Amino acid sequence: MKRWRYLWKAVVCATVMAALLSMTGFYGACEDIRQEVFRLHILANSDSEADQKLKLTVRDALLEYTSELFRDCHSKEESMQAAQVHLEDIRAYAQQVVQREGYAYPVQAYVTNMAFTTRVYEDVTLPAGHYDALRVVIGSGQGHNWWCVLYPALCLPSVRREALSEVVSAGEETMMTDTEPYRVRFILVEWWEGLCSLFA
Repeated sequence: MKRWRYLWKAVVCATVMAALLSMTGFYGACEDIRQEVFRLHILANSDSEADQKLKLTVRDALLEYTSELFRDCHSKEESMQAAQVHLEDIRAYAQQVVQREGYAYPVQAYVTNMAFTTRVYEDVTLPAGHYDALRVVIGSGQGHNWWCVLYPALCLPSVRREALSEVVSAGEETMMTDTEPYRVRFILVEWWEGLCSLFA
């Protein structure tokens, strides 16, 4: 009986939250951000110091390599297409870096749509939800990950502000960069996404 009572309360709270998010338009703005962003996600083999260091070495190499691939991409769709076309090249390049560093870990790379929690990347905060991403997995992929945004090009500090301004609206940019006033709202969005995943 108690379980049903708790479930009923959760449903009521979820309904109220959905109404609030709908009224403010905040959830819709978060969804707009998700639709405009293409992320890079790199998973380390493990959380050992050596594997985490290797992950960062692969990261640095891939950022330099992909900067050429995505240089002429002017939309998320173009970036995703470039990643898909050059997916094996990206995987092979990361594999070469891993082998050069003296490891035999296999490397996987694929373009996917995956769930992220609310994440902060330097001065940019992205709300929780599902995003399209280029995912690179080193070895077993059991270690902590590293991520950034390939489109707009937020991985590169020199173009971060310009790229962000070109893609998102002024209101969405404020949400992403002025984190304090929106921190509670992002937490609520993350809670809502987590609740939805339970019933998916």
